[in-house]
Amino acid sequence: MKLYNTLTKKTEELKPINPGHVNLYTCGPTVYNYAHIGNLRTYIFEDLLKRALLYEGFQVKHAMNITDVGHLVGDGDEGEDKLEVGAKREGKNPLDIAKFYKEKFFQDTDALNILRPDTVLPATQAIPEQVEIIKTLEQKGFTYIGEKAIYFDTSKLADYGKLSGQKLSEKKSGAREEVVLDPDKKHPADFALWFFLKGKYENHILHWASPWGEGFPGWHIECSAISRKILGQPFDIHCGGVDHIGTHHTNEIAQSEAAFGLPLANMWMHGEFLLVDSGRMGKSEGNFITLDTLKEKGFSPLDYRYMCLQAHYRTQLNFTWEGLHAAKNARYNLTLKAKELLVGNKIVTLDTSATRATEFGIKFANAISDDLNITQALAVAWEMLGSEISGSQKFDLLMQFDRIFGLRLEEVKNIKDTLVLTEDVEKLKQAREHARQKKDFAKSDELRKQIEELGYEVLDTPEGQKIKRKISL
Repeated sequence: MKLYNTLTKKTEELKPINPGHVNLYTCGPTVYNYAHIGNLRTYIFEDLLKRALLYEGFQVKHAMNITDVGHLVGDGDEGEDKLEVGAKREGKNPLDIAKFYKEKFFQDTDALNILRPDTVLPATQAIPEQVEIIKTLEQKGFTYIGEKAIYFDTSKLADYGKLSGQKLSEKKSGAREEVVLDPDKKHPADFALWFFLKGKYENHILHWASPWGEGFPGWHIECSAISRKILGQPFDIHCGGVDHIGTHHTNEIAQSEAAFGLPLANMWMHGEFLLVDSGRMGKSEGNFITLDTLKEKGFSPLDYRYMCLQAHYRTQLNFTWEGLHAAKNARYNLTLKAKELLVGNKIVTLDTSATRATEFGIKFANAISDDLNITQALAVAWEMLGSEISGSQKFDLLMQFDRIFGLRLEEVKNIKDTLVLTEDVEKLKQAREHARQKKDFAKSDELRKQIEELGYEVLDTPEGQKIKRKISL
């Protein structure tokens, strides 16, 4: 299986540290607000990766953090803690805010059929591990103490910035203004490991004892501590969005490698942005759309999942309502096809190893193994459905492919037969056929509407009219 490694800028053969087993870490949400569909695209990409690894026969141990302290509004260690922002906005305790939005996040991912991680650990439950790493960095001379925080000294690490390819000397020009102006820092790229209860943070609600006094951790240290605690160091694959490359993941690598002299992860994978009107979606941009927004407009979360299958994870995807409508129709047709195959063949199950060995099974596996080429895999599925192979093979292959697509196509077994017509619809069908033979097109159109109002769709084909029950998705 070949995957693109952001660290080496190459597509590489996956070689797990422990053959047959993949330890996977994905950066979790900062739970101070709803996740928008741009955030959720990243989690869909990571879910496709996990499903592909399982499909290829790997055992996967998947860990994820929850950021419930320390993520400031500015990536340059400036501004308020996002959890306190949420607490002030809603007049609640930060931990209550975190609990609510954590639960909402998992409701959204469940609706998108995203497999849950094996282990989820909030930052507030890994404070001792974070403190220990900071102590190790201090002992090795990688830290200094400022007025408001303990900082990591990026100048002490020769290859700092290797993930993004940006040299330390170039960081100032790319840094936010507040980073450059921070008088505590020796260099604008230096980052906080532990904040003191001083100045603007004097009344920070969440704080813990440490060798440096009461305080709270910076954002980056949590992922180094949590991933190491659950998966060890190094582990196989670390994932996140492309917005994490330049700062968050760069700083994770710096502090973990400085502390322990080992890579944090062997492969780093990143999902591209979702755009809205060709601009980045985000809370700060004020244009974010939630999954609930899609539901309110009559879309299923799985319509959005299908939309994400139509673009490679390393390419930007421009969200439009027209595009989501097209994805909804395509998913409907795919589900209807699955139901027709099931009804037509009375299938229970087939030998999966045999079907995977077919021409289409091989083409599908090759697409998945080629840096998770899900768009090509989806094209293979549609090509297979239009081929001359038997209906039973088509159904079984489609169920196999959906182990990665995650569109819940197996649920067609719970949908009423689409080809069975009620007595009323059968009478309307015969009446409409009679009207068509008499070329009474006004009557034919009227009967079509009556049939559609009863929950069926009418297709006029060269072979005659075909009527199918509309399926509810």
